[in-house]
Amino acid sequence: MKTEKEKMLAGELYDPADPELAGIRAKAHKLSQDYNATYDTDEEKRQRIIDELLPHHADGCYLQGPIYFDYGAFTKTGKNFYANFNLTVLDSCPVTIGDNVYFGPNCTLATPVHPLVADERRMFSDAEGKMHDREYARPITIGNDCWIASNVVICGGVTIGDRVVIGAGSVVTRDIPSDTLAAGNPCRPLRPITEKDRIIHHAQEQ
Repeated sequence: MKTEKEKMLAGELYDPADPELAGIRAKAHKLSQDYNATYDTDEEKRQRIIDELLPHHADGCYLQGPIYFDYGAFTKTGKNFYANFNLTVLDSCPVTIGDNVYFGPNCTLATPVHPLVADERRMFSDAEGKMHDREYARPITIGNDCWIASNVVICGGVTIGDRVVIGAGSVVTRDIPSDTLAAGNPCRPLRPITEKDRIIHHAQEQ
């Protein structure tokens, strides 16, 4: 018989009130707040917190903070991961981020999915009178060498390819192919990224 944690990570209906899950969340919330209480110059303390909060991070992980992780343990980041202010990650399903991925400020990765039908969102009690709700989640995967601009929301079930740029303010609800500039709400591919996009063609000449 599957545990509630196993159900959650498999994208099945699960009970968020499960004591094991509640304990992991409580730890992640505390570590997030501990990190948010540090300064940029508290490098050793920040690193200790990140190592505990994100046990599956590679080298070069830098989070400007403040940060908000729901579990942390279910997020995996590649080498040279950077996130600006106010990164929120609700990792009820696995969140996988590749190498050399950079986030602008105020970005959210949200794997949970809640019922559309109103009465299914209501709390219900079991035979012992304990209150529960119904929830499931879908994973998020981001490839290598991506730039996620400011105020982007990435929803559960989305896969973003390699070398993708997501424009500011986008809400990503569908997969985005590699080597694409995408933007909008809902986010859509706008065009391929090509050699013509190199900075030398666009930077202000001095």
